[in-house]
Amino acid sequence: MLRFSTAGESHGESLIALVSGMPAGVPIDGAYVNRELWRRQQGYGRGGRMRIEQDTAHFLSGVRHGKTIGSPIAIEIENRDWKNWTESLPVETGDPAKHKVVASPRPGHADLAGALKYDFPDARYVLERASARESTARVAAGAVAKSLLLELGIDIASHVVRVGGAELSRDAAWSEISALRDKEEVLLGCVDEESEERMKAEVDVALRTGDSIGGIFEVVIHGAPAGVGTYANWDERLDGILAQAVMSLQAVKAVEIGRGVTAAASLGSAVHDAIGYAESAENGAHTRFTREHNNAGGIEGGISNGEDVVVRGYLKPISTLRRPLASVKFDTREATKAAYERSDVCVVPAAGVAAEAMVALAFGRLVLEKFGGDSLREVKRNYDGYVDQIRAY
Repeated sequence: MLRFSTAGESHGESLIALVSGMPAGVPIDGAYVNRELWRRQQGYGRGGRMRIEQDTAHFLSGVRHGKTIGSPIAIEIENRDWKNWTESLPVETGDPAKHKVVASPRPGHADLAGALKYDFPDARYVLERASARESTARVAAGAVAKSLLLELGIDIASHVVRVGGAELSRDAAWSEISALRDKEEVLLGCVDEESEERMKAEVDVALRTGDSIGGIFEVVIHGAPAGVGTYANWDERLDGILAQAVMSLQAVKAVEIGRGVTAAASLGSAVHDAIGYAESAENGAHTRFTREHNNAGGIEGGISNGEDVVVRGYLKPISTLRRPLASVKFDTREATKAAYERSDVCVVPAAGVAAEAMVALAFGRLVLEKFGGDSLREVKRNYDGYVDQIRAY
């Protein structure tokens, strides 16, 4: 089984990603992994931390001569800001007077709930682990999963469909979405320039007023075959697994599969995707069955149906505000303003990149469960045999 975990704090020495269950022989390109980390750092509305960090992946184990070797993969990403926190967050006892207290919890953050849960006198340790900085390690792990899926012809990309009140008013083609990854200057990750300018204006308002702003990103799995996931058990459904993976990201408060939100207010005749049949599987399709639309987002009954799998994440505004909301002091319980930590104004494009990683890890796990093998060659043989089967169905 493909599994992963992360370790590290926002201002700790490093972040660590541990990936196990990868078959041997998967090519791993360090430049590709670092590009994914770079993409996560981009976007209009990012804060000062992105000017400090230059995230790069250091592979400690599991990859030799550019390929996976079947053993657990450990990846380290250095926190360059650590040098400013060595006395504030030492591993040893250190000097308590140099501890940087988070004296009042921020509404919308894990501060208060975490302090109550772990019996901390302030929210510093909660902030350090609950921070979205942790998603850096997820992106590194996700790049490994993507490397496996790409060997099978399965690709994953994201784009932004809404920031605040500004929304992309048309569907985006896969070619447009995938092309965003090659851009050297990332604004808000939208495929339409006019829509992106309106999104930028929304961020500008939030920036001027000391506020923050959320939005919606969309992740697409392109080239997924029909038959991944199952309806047989509740916890094996593809849509449920992807929803949990995306919902686990910091600040994501809702997940949509396909046109799920629109479908809830529509008649069945306007929602369900009519089925057709072609004489041959064209444009790389795995099956000759066709769909008039893809409102289902590539999943029916918990199983991929051969169309692009489409997952949307709804991201709330960042909890740290330069114009803080009302809060209470941890020590005296007196009314005050919420603590302020250096933060972003908008992270919707970055969240989309992190969601790509989570989708790749979740989908990659299911792919290996279905087509498993100890080497890439074995996985490919199993995968190709299945694709031949459904094409001939």
